[in-house]
Amino acid sequence: MEQIKPKKKFVKNPILGTKFTIAISSAKGGVGKSTFATNLALALKKTGCKVGLLDADIYGPSLPKLFSISGKPETDGKNLIPVNKYDIQCMSIGFLTEEQTPMIWRGPMVTSAIKTFTQKVSWKNLDFIIVDMPPGTGDTQLTFTQEIKLDGVIIISTPQEIALQDVKRGIRMFDKLGTEIIGLIDNMSFFKGDDGKKYNLFGSGGVKKTAEEFNKQFLGEIPIFPEVGEFGDQGKPIVEAKPEHEASKLYLDLAKKIKSKFLST
Repeated sequence: MEQIKPKKKFVKNPILGTKFTIAISSAKGGVGKSTFATNLALALKKTGCKVGLLDADIYGPSLPKLFSISGKPETDGKNLIPVNKYDIQCMSIGFLTEEQTPMIWRGPMVTSAIKTFTQKVSWKNLDFIIVDMPPGTGDTQLTFTQEIKLDGVIIISTPQEIALQDVKRGIRMFDKLGTEIIGLIDNMSFFKGDDGKKYNLFGSGGVKKTAEEFNKQFLGEIPIFPEVGEFGDQGKPIVEAKPEHEASKLYLDLAKKIKSKFLST
């Protein structure tokens, strides 16, 4: 009788220089994951935390644009030194390549890049590193989750059914790999018109139902705010540009919940 081989055990390495590492994931692109990650990092900073932001979206890095960073990181002779912007320690593959250069990389090169950005960067005395993961459940996501110690993941989705199908795959992947899912966010959940009415452009309630189906926490809704995209395009995310804005307050409320979950007061 053929013996069943035991499952391979992966040694997960922590990112040095931080207390906690939280991944921001989306099973499908275009749902606002990177915008969420940058604003959450800034909101955590405003709660008094020391924060790093790692753009691990190898094929589509957004951090250089969202934070308006054009310079390349320096090195101390051994490790890369994060670029500091808005009092956030930042690192992205986009800092090392030209803006219009496509990342035509196969698996081994992606794995090497992930190891560099997690083990060869001099992160300093951080409470949190927020990791902007690439969308989907492919090789890059698997490599990162298998090899890097994540303290939790937040899954971002719009309420569209086609997006939720991929979210369910993502939930199963993280559960299988033993990574805690902090909760689900319903992003771009609705648009409030000048008449004060809510318009559900992508459906409604689907993300919350999915969270309930898999017994995960529903972290809430973030509506569509045109200003969020406008300030992001200018390289100054809404939390930094307009802290009094309704969107900024939503991010700050979520940041306070995350801080209380991981850091004792």
